[in-house]
Amino acid sequence: MERPVLVYTTYPSLVEAEQAGRLLVEKGLAACVNILPGMRSMCRWQGKIENADEVVMIVKTKDAQKDAVASEVKRGHSYDTPAILFLPTEGGEKNYIDWIVSESNGQGISIKV
Repeated sequence: MERPVLVYTTYPSLVEAEQAGRLLVEKGLAACVNILPGMRSMCRWQGKIENADEVVMIVKTKDAQKDAVASEVKRGHSYDTPAILFLPTEGGEKNYIDWIVSESNGQGISIKV
């Protein structure tokens, strides 16, 4: 059985995260994205301690699509080195897992608003 994977990434703004998330869902690379604004990041970057407001995005996809999700995130991201982590899952509600797997088929449709 195909397994779902969570892809963790961050964005510098809610607008950028929403645009990226919508594109992933439209392209069928993700069943769903969760966008969590209001995160404060502190890290060492290029030898300095940095503080920044960021937005977390968790992408729900299937294992077979995780590399395509990562490529899409990198392609449109404003960071030179975006955070992209694959978080494997174990267990869960079968119907929900089936939904993630079926919706992450890479055969999305273009939705106009």
